[in-house]
Amino acid sequence: MKRVNTIFLFFAFFFGITLQTNAQAPYKHSIGATLGTTQAVSYKTFPTQHFAIQLDLGTKYCYVYGTHTWSFELAPNFMYEGRLYKGLYGFVGGGGSIGYNWQPFPWLPREGQNVHWDPTTTPYLVSYHNGKAGLNGFFGLEYKFDIPLTLQFDFRPGYRCVFIRYVASHIFDWGLNFGVRYTF
Repeated sequence: MKRVNTIFLFFAFFFGITLQTNAQAPYKHSIGATLGTTQAVSYKTFPTQHFAIQLDLGTKYCYVYGTHTWSFELAPNFMYEGRLYKGLYGFVGGGGSIGYNWQPFPWLPREGQNVHWDPTTTPYLVSYHNGKAGLNGFFGLEYKFDIPLTLQFDFRPGYRCVFIRYVASHIFDWGLNFGVRYTF
């Protein structure tokens, strides 16, 4: 319970600092790459002064219950962003993800499971292909240089659901990413 209170106070403090800011958006549009647990093409835009929308399209890695999973997903995130100090900006928000998940398993499948065999490896390596959807928080820092370049560091804790045939697997998901984008 003490850990939950600490995390809640951190979010409240970070959100409060972000709300205190009153500068304009650092740029109108940006495009680049996100690297970390998510490897994606990233686009960010500011429809209003503090409200930003970021879209990431790419792959995401996760280690769940002793197995490695990969997904190809589209992740829209909506955030409130404000200036903290000179070129440094803080943001907080949330978003979601929807995509396609695959997970290799080194054992034989049970009858009736959605399995695709990989003929280039041993006959006992199978891969499960499933749909995926999730919701996540989104917060971090962004630095806008005087040149048309921005660097972003973000953390994305969240929930994801992988749909496996007739069952849905619910898991806690998180991402730690670094982004580089060209601004215009």
